[in-house]
Amino acid sequence: QALLTESGGGAVQAGDSLRLSCAAFARTFTEFTMGWFRQPPEKEREFVAGITWNGGRVELADSVKGRFTISRDKVKNTVYLQMNSLQPGDTAAYYCAVDRSRYYSNVIDRDTFNFWGQGTQVTVSS
Repeated sequence: QALLTESGGGAVQAGDSLRLSCAAFARTFTEFTMGWFRQPPEKEREFVAGITWNGGRVELADSVKGRFTISRDKVKNTVYLQMNSLQPGDTAAYYCAVDRSRYYSNVIDRDTFNFWGQGTQVTVSS
């Protein structure tokens, strides 16, 4: 079984909402910074959101601020990405990620995430 499994993607209309879930099947991931990235068609992967091990700090990309929120449930070992007011520009494969260099850390560094899920597709039509 994959250590990170994303779900919740789908095809929606502009203005709709989706909630992505990332179930971590490794208990130790609860102690690491986690995040979401996305890769639009024919573009580079980009950071979307990050959250520290205890949820005490979050960071969002400018393009999603005010529309997306990230949260985590340590009991369920799951990280969520709530996406509201979706736009066609949000169309991408979305990946859950763990920064295994940030153990009990208050740091979110977009460049040091180093473990990835297999992704879930989000398609937003106008």
